[in-house]
Amino acid sequence: MKLDLAHRIPRFFGSLRPGPPSATDVSWALAALNEREQRLFTQMSNPDRRHAVRVARRVEAAYAEQFGTGGAAPEVALEVAVAAGLLHDVGKTEARLGTYGRAVATLSGAVGGLDLAEIWQEKSGFTRRVGMYLRYGIIGEQMLELAGSDPVVIAWSVEHHLPADAWTVPTQFGEILTAADE
Repeated sequence: MKLDLAHRIPRFFGSLRPGPPSATDVSWALAALNEREQRLFTQMSNPDRRHAVRVARRVEAAYAEQFGTGGAAPEVALEVAVAAGLLHDVGKTEARLGTYGRAVATLSGAVGGLDLAEIWQEKSGFTRRVGMYLRYGIIGEQMLELAGSDPVVIAWSVEHHLPADAWTVPTQFGEILTAADE
């Protein structure tokens, strides 16, 4: 597992701030999701929901900038891209780890590698939750399939930390989502 400190450190400190996203942001996010996806979004932690809204808002702005009105149509519709931004980290909810537990899990993954995550997930207690956290993309994939999410949203939950040559999603979509995910 690659330890991307430029991504992880700001997320860590941002996670320490209490409180949910604004009511306006929550309403905007819920309007972009189907009923089952809405339930998934509301189950996410406050820091994860704040992050998800920031990512999705950046996606919306990038689409407006790149495609505008009357420009070339994107391969992935804006509505799907916004949902992908909102739900890309949804699998983290199943691990039920707080900020400090996630930091430990991330370091454990960097040291032990993701191969151990599947083994850890079969254990109990904190070790199990670390394994689940490290496999959150796969867990998120399953959650989104059950929620009836668009196939691109489902794929992005698994692929958003992979290199571009491993994506199954359209490259331009992946580049926009990657840039939006600080």
